[in-house]
Amino acid sequence: MKLVKDLEKTSINQTSVTDKEAEEAFKTILRWIGENPDREGLLNTPLRVAKSWDFLSRGYKQDINQIINNAVFEEEYDQMVAVKGIEFYSMCEHHLLPFFGVAHIAYIPDGKIIGLSKIPRILDMFARRLQVQERMTQEVANMLQSTLNPKGVAVIIEAQHMCMQMRGVQKKQSYMSTSSMLGIFREDNKTRKEFLDIVKLEKQF
Repeated sequence: MKLVKDLEKTSINQTSVTDKEAEEAFKTILRWIGENPDREGLLNTPLRVAKSWDFLSRGYKQDINQIINNAVFEEEYDQMVAVKGIEFYSMCEHHLLPFFGVAHIAYIPDGKIIGLSKIPRILDMFARRLQVQERMTQEVANMLQSTLNPKGVAVIIEAQHMCMQMRGVQKKQSYMSTSSMLGIFREDNKTRKEFLDIVKLEKQF
């Protein structure tokens, strides 16, 4: 039985571009910037870049039901479950440059909990696509909400964006914070504050 029957953008049909065509595209880019793709140091660079992009965009090929793999369990626990400091890497869809940071994710169960490792796996599925941080934050929250139907979900993502640090305004100390609060986290100030306090806590081990 599928946990998620109709999920927007979790699996996207890829075009019939071959690995060889991708490699040739990167050779064209090298020529465009004034380089010689046939010189010794660059001979295998287009192939390596194509393989890198296959890894960095693997989220398009992933299926949420395979990721969760039936790791949703009935449980009477009804207090907050929070996982903080989850590292991620993604690629900005506007400039194809990296952004990376940490996510803090929480939910309050309503009869069901999810395997702990599935939370960062869900984050990675969305991060390994061309993204904007705002959308990715919402996608992670909505996925947990649709999978568990909990009392609420909270997601905070903090990230550095190379498109802002390496180019453009070049503000190297800047970072971006986004949040998505669903259910009780949005409706109840006390619950939201509890989550924010947990995010601020220093780990004790």
